[in-house]
Amino acid sequence: MAIIITDECINCGACEPECPNNAIYECAEEWNFEEGTELKGDVILPNGKKVNASKNQEPIDDDVYYIVPDKCTECKGFHDEPQCAAVCPVDCCVPNLDVVETETELLAKKQFLHRE
Repeated sequence: MAIIITDECINCGACEPECPNNAIYECAEEWNFEEGTELKGDVILPNGKKVNASKNQEPIDDDVYYIVPDKCTECKGFHDEPQCAAVCPVDCCVPNLDVVETETELLAKKQFLHRE
């Protein structure tokens, strides 16, 4: 499953540079699939969603840092544990129970994002 940042976030920013998929953004910041990945132009995500990788998307949260579930792989294939959770000083990076994925699915997503 993806990781989510809870409302307990103090907006310290420690998590953002740790994400190997560039899936973490500052509150109210627009994002896109191209940043931190090998995706370009029109793509179909592993979940079947069609997107333009370079098109900016609306922020997911206006108050705290947030994680884009479609870019989060829980650091599978990069690290042994989610790095955002490892560096968070207030333990607000937790599993997103609304986005449940197997390790196989997370590794496939990592491979898709980085075109390996």
